[in-house]
Amino acid sequence: MGKNLAYKIIEKHIISGDMTAGNEIAIKIDQTLTQDSTGTMAYLQFEAMNISQVKTKKSLAYIDHNTLQAGFENADDHKYIQSVANKYGIYFSRAGNGICHQVHLERFGRPGWTLLGSDSHTPTGGGIGMIAIGSGGLDVAVAMAGGPYYMTMPKICNVVLKGELSPWVSAKDIILEILRRLTVKGGVGKIFEYSGDGLEHLSVPERATITNMGAELGATTSVFPSDERTLEFMRAQGREDEWIELKADSDATYDETIEIDLSQIVPLVAKPHSPDNVETVRDVGPIKVDQVCIGSCTNSSYMDLMKVAKILKGKTVDHSVSLVISPGSKQVNTMLAKNGALADLIDAGARILESACGPCIGMGQAPATNAVSVRTFNRNFYGRSGTMSANVYLTSPEVAAATALRGVLTDPRDLGEPIKVTMPDRFEVNDNSIIAPTDTPSEVQVVRGPNIKEFPINDKLTERVEGKTLMVMEDDITTDHIMPSNAKLLPFRSNIPHLSDYCLVPVDASFPKRAKEAGGGFLVAGHNYEQGSSREHAALVPLYLGIKAVIAKSFARIHESNLINSGILPLVFKDEADYDKIELDDKLSIDNAREQIRKGNILIVSNDTKGFVFEVRMDLSSRLKDIILSGGLLNYTKKNV
Repeated sequence: MGKNLAYKIIEKHIISGDMTAGNEIAIKIDQTLTQDSTGTMAYLQFEAMNISQVKTKKSLAYIDHNTLQAGFENADDHKYIQSVANKYGIYFSRAGNGICHQVHLERFGRPGWTLLGSDSHTPTGGGIGMIAIGSGGLDVAVAMAGGPYYMTMPKICNVVLKGELSPWVSAKDIILEILRRLTVKGGVGKIFEYSGDGLEHLSVPERATITNMGAELGATTSVFPSDERTLEFMRAQGREDEWIELKADSDATYDETIEIDLSQIVPLVAKPHSPDNVETVRDVGPIKVDQVCIGSCTNSSYMDLMKVAKILKGKTVDHSVSLVISPGSKQVNTMLAKNGALADLIDAGARILESACGPCIGMGQAPATNAVSVRTFNRNFYGRSGTMSANVYLTSPEVAAATALRGVLTDPRDLGEPIKVTMPDRFEVNDNSIIAPTDTPSEVQVVRGPNIKEFPINDKLTERVEGKTLMVMEDDITTDHIMPSNAKLLPFRSNIPHLSDYCLVPVDASFPKRAKEAGGGFLVAGHNYEQGSSREHAALVPLYLGIKAVIAKSFARIHESNLINSGILPLVFKDEADYDKIELDDKLSIDNAREQIRKGNILIVSNDTKGFVFEVRMDLSSRLKDIILSGGLLNYTKKNV
């Protein structure tokens, strides 16, 4: 039987394990990336390992999240990251150079290589033929130190794209269609591999839009073949020497197959407050819109913004709409400026923001009270925009531009003759905002500002684990619930004690105070606990607050890993009916915890308040059990490296 593409790439990087779905494997990581929201913590953890230089083929530190410098905190973090990068052999992308995933796709992504990033949208790299995976910062730190990346071997799902998109329909509509079909839980434990005759009509930036939002499916990653369209993109970037052809065997086998007729897709929109709450633009209707935001790592490429510029050229944005545009990189910004498209955007009434994540992560441009905001972003979780009462809709750049002109949600097919944008023969290449590390690292002094605090490190697991139930939560609790990521809090990503006052506040404002008074305890949750961002602060801050275990109906992949890395028990109800029997402040305990974990994957938990016991699962490999018993990955790594 032939091999699929994902299997081929993983097989070339396998260090240990059986590549059967469900088994733990370890792979070699070629590249890593961090951004400044997660990077400070990742580099603090890397420093704690006492490694002199990174061991990857290339590691990069991007500044793209915390670029709003309202105080000293963000600037201090940037100085710290730049000095660490210089000392330890990491390339540094300065603020203003662009969003990590866009820049990495342009300048560093390589077909057939592996990429591990401390950002959940790292799978964007699959658009150029990489196995690119988002993870917590500590996993990235271990990879930089030369350690393998451990994961459960995913199932491989073949997404067969047939035919060609109709005019005014885009790659964003393809991934919204997949989310509509599969939901935000539909990709857990899977890699989505794309094939079919439809690929010849999709450029690398369009493919990257699809792999980027594969993260919203809960997928491990997504990957496209490296073909003539890939070569076309890399040649235009002046990197054709790094291209190789990669594809599945003609008789490749897959665990699942989905077929999509591209000609049947129409402009779609994800309604509040989830990326899988998808309907057609026409069915949602011409609702009044207050704000339109175009950009993010999903839709800020040169191709995307040229489409927007052509739609807006010679026209004026509706007087009731605030339109903001964030070019994805300095390269995109420069090219728009040189060919006149930037002037077209400005003339139409658009406000041009920095080449950074910006509004997508709640860093500025919070909508008005009760506003409707149409965004080309990847997430529309409750409160993520910075305004709790706002309703955020996710669309393609074409829908967003048409909406900005009309002032109501608009199907771009109503604009008439479709616009056409082609891939440039040559992109504008200027890497002067990417700083190579020094050849004399011993002379570099790492700069630490006063906002950089020590991160919490767990103790080894005790025989008895006990505490109060401090929260009982519903399904689909996100990282934005657990550790809010707005403009006020992002500057404190390196200050866990400060962040602890805001943990789970969107769910219950009293939680931080109660957790501190109780000295920690248990969290209880429904399905898909902690979907969304890879930010390990959603585990580190609960660790600081003394959380011993989270008992949930199911976990999102990255967060489960982050809990294990922090030494917090990720427990799954064996019988979901037991979830309904637990109430706030119930005292829970696990006796002989270390012995139970060594013996198997079922643990007995006692509800001492109500006088009953129930079973939970913790399906971990022997290595992951050792990490839990050690009190987290850092303790385990120090002991074993």
